[in-house]
Amino acid sequence: MSEWLAAAACRLAEAVGDAPSAYGLGEAESEALLGLAGAAARESGARTNAPLVCYLVGLAQGRHPESGLGELVAKARGGG
Repeated sequence: MSEWLAAAACRLAEAVGDAPSAYGLGEAESEALLGLAGAAARESGARTNAPLVCYLVGLAQGRHPESGLGELVAKARGGG
């Protein structure tokens, strides 16, 4: 995770009273989200859909923690 992103994650964790470690993104998670963002921008023709679909996946994972990130990304892309 980049230094800027790690700092943003720490600020968010502190703001809501969570441990910063709960906001870490591994390489596989980062690649899955970036792939989803890229597909959203290309397939929809609107780059603004990229961060929004990633937010929706985050919402889904927060509401259904038993679902894996990869599974949710696949569903958002129309697969799985």
